[in-house]
Amino acid sequence: MSTSKHNPLRIVFMGTPDFAVGSLEQLIKADFNVVGVVTAPDRPAGRGRKVQESAVKQCATKHNLKVLQPTNLKDKAFLEELKSLDANLQVVVAFRMLPKAVWQMPEHGTFNLHASLLPQYRGAAPINWAIINGETETGVTTFFIDEKIDTGSIILQKTTSILPDDNVGTLHDRLMEVGSHLVVETCKQIEAGTVKRQKQDESAALKPAPKIHKETCRIDWEASMEDIYNHIRGLSPYPGAWTELVNGDKAEAMKIFTTEMEQADHNYEIGKLIAEKKSLKVAVQNGYISLLELQLPGKRRMQFNEVLNGLNLENKAHLR
Repeated sequence: MSTSKHNPLRIVFMGTPDFAVGSLEQLIKADFNVVGVVTAPDRPAGRGRKVQESAVKQCATKHNLKVLQPTNLKDKAFLEELKSLDANLQVVVAFRMLPKAVWQMPEHGTFNLHASLLPQYRGAAPINWAIINGETETGVTTFFIDEKIDTGSIILQKTTSILPDDNVGTLHDRLMEVGSHLVVETCKQIEAGTVKRQKQDESAALKPAPKIHKETCRIDWEASMEDIYNHIRGLSPYPGAWTELVNGDKAEAMKIFTTEMEQADHNYEIGKLIAEKKSLKVAVQNGYISLLELQLPGKRRMQFNEVLNGLNLENKAHLR
């Protein structure tokens, strides 16, 4: 519970996706005064293009919090409405880049929760890239926002392991949980006036975490077995690693979500698809990648045996 009487916080929370919901829920649970929530405008989504509210808006509405949904963060009317909330701290989790007029508005500034151990993995997709790069450890960081992206003074950090079978989904959920408690602890320190700022140490080589594009998701079967395995789980369940299945004179894109590694000597060409009674695997350097969960165009995600039943794989079937 927040108990400081000399400087109670009035918080505006900014966020959009599921990842931000954990932090908003924990702030409410810790009895902080959230005076407003800023989130993305409602947008059409899915096949039916039904208008959907962001995960954060749904959470805010459930708790009867005031919601602002600006399309332009520099809009004068929005800035005036934000100012009228009289917040003395802004908390940002998975939102877009803020203009200076917004982040410098409150007395205590604006801090952000980032899903990496800054300064490593600055950018839009830190969870994906940590797994893709085969890291065994990552974490969360709270830092004060400044002019550049993810470069401000660090407040607190918390480390967590990346397990060998983690994918983006499992790590996302763990970091959301760890991060939500770090947000609460950061607010407590700011309210108590005990917060310490630490400049980001950029002496080591920095690994970036840029936005994921379609070509990023294409699997390179010539890569090492470990790199292929990490690449696939670093894009699962979203947006999904993909490859091209060449079967006879037909070629179609196929997404792969779950795999296993099998070390072995073989004489197959790289990318050769081997269908057996109880497995579907791809020949790679020093072994095979067993395909466990796949998705063909226009179909749902399926276990490999379901795919095998519907596919008439020719002898020369391969992935490229």
